[in-house]
Amino acid sequence: MASLGCAPVPLVSSRSAVRSAKKTELGKVTSALQAPPLFSTSTEPRTSLQSPTTIIATQTHPWKNPWFRGDLLMEARVREPEATTPASTDVLGHPRGLAYLVFAEAWERFSYYGMQALLVLYMGQQLLLPGHVEHVAGFATFRTWIEQVYGPLSSAALASVIFGLYAGGVYLTPLAGGFIADRFLGRTVTVTIGAVLMVAGHLLMAFEISFLVALTCLLLGVGCFKGNIATQVGELYGPGDLRRADAFQIYFLGINVAVIVSPLVCGTLGQKVAWHWGFGAAGVGMLVGLAVYLSGRRWLPASAPRGRDGPRKRPRLSRGDWSKVFLLLALLPVLALSELGNQQVFNAYLVWGDARFARTFFGFEAPVTWLLSVDAIMAMAMIVLWVAFWRVWSRRRREPDEIVKLAIGGAISALAPLLLALGSMRAAATGEKVSLAWGLGFQLVNDLGYALLFPIGLALYSRASPRAIGGLMIGVYYLHLFLANMAVGRLGGLLETLGGAPFWLLHSGLMAVGCAILVAFAVAFRPVLAPTGSQEEQPAAD
Repeated sequence: MASLGCAPVPLVSSRSAVRSAKKTELGKVTSALQAPPLFSTSTEPRTSLQSPTTIIATQTHPWKNPWFRGDLLMEARVREPEATTPASTDVLGHPRGLAYLVFAEAWERFSYYGMQALLVLYMGQQLLLPGHVEHVAGFATFRTWIEQVYGPLSSAALASVIFGLYAGGVYLTPLAGGFIADRFLGRTVTVTIGAVLMVAGHLLMAFEISFLVALTCLLLGVGCFKGNIATQVGELYGPGDLRRADAFQIYFLGINVAVIVSPLVCGTLGQKVAWHWGFGAAGVGMLVGLAVYLSGRRWLPASAPRGRDGPRKRPRLSRGDWSKVFLLLALLPVLALSELGNQQVFNAYLVWGDARFARTFFGFEAPVTWLLSVDAIMAMAMIVLWVAFWRVWSRRRREPDEIVKLAIGGAISALAPLLLALGSMRAAATGEKVSLAWGLGFQLVNDLGYALLFPIGLALYSRASPRAIGGLMIGVYYLHLFLANMAVGRLGGLLETLGGAPFWLLHSGLMAVGCAILVAFAVAFRPVLAPTGSQEEQPAAD
């Protein structure tokens, strides 16, 4: 397992050995294996010392986990120790339920990213064109609603807006999914419902008439599935079980493999064979994930009793706490600006690259969706690179605070679209297509900056948020991705009117504005947002 980025996992052959190992480890520090929930359904999140409800998720410092891709995981609250976990260590010293959860989530991510790789291309190249759009049930009314907000839109601009609405909604619906699981149905039932909805959504994408119904099913399904299944991974382990860190590394590894493979499979089928083949492959993947999940239900944690906590007091915040909350809220649109380039990768970048990139090698034109697989590999590599860099840096110098790292990440990210603008200008001057090297350079620089944006921002919000509302603020943090995707959808519609170079220069300019504001935050508010000595030793884990 060491070769996969995970710590060595001892093989345990009996339940008595498991109990003995647990007793031995109870005295060890476990705070580094606890992290705040990304969604909290209570009005007063509590620490593990205050109640039997314990938040178990990834490591406190997610950017130090080389397999971390925070945009793929939105956790909900975990209840311990009420949930009954089957005591089995049949798979590499871990509970058997872990294997089922890892494979189920990997297949779900395969279907999700496979479908997303095709969505904007499918809409722009077929669905929204005359002769096809008329077949979509309810689309005339839907388009009227959208154009009341955005004004008249061409087919390409409309495709971009719809993508932005869908991609943004993915970061809102899990809030409701976590609430439903916590208060009404329990995690297993909620996850199952979500998987069924996603299977239906992916399969309905193969038919033009059911497009809007398919998107609705997918949004609702992601809301029920995303987060709740990650929480079940944490519920497999007791409060003192140090195997949890290894479990989440294995979990993230499965996710990243799926993210790399899905655009290759679904993208190739969709672009080279037929759109419905690509969507069908995504649906089959989700169906396999559902089958895996259901086959392992006996090994999953039993849902805890719901609705037993009763009324909770409103959290009390000091004046200093309110100052931090205000600053963290003010940072959301700034972070959204810095994420524009990264979030545009699934939208206008694919549309522009499909038309402009020279992608023919030895007579074969590579599908533009393959670039998404390359992007996933680059993102993983850049995170590992930054981990190594800061470790070397900290040997001689003090490691910068999160807000400083965010400013650095914002500056790097703002440079990435400039490469696409330069490539576009060069191609216009020569009359040739844009070299793929410009696109790969954009992705490399973009992922280098992204590795200092999303995970570092998550670290800042988890540490700087007042303990009384720590879980709520982590959920709030994800709203910057909602804002970014809404902006990406609107900006993507400008591609056909502005042209390549001005379009990417606009992105670089907006991201530079975000970077400048981050620098101002770092200078003006570092004393408020910087960690204290006690926080550096033990970050908050509400």
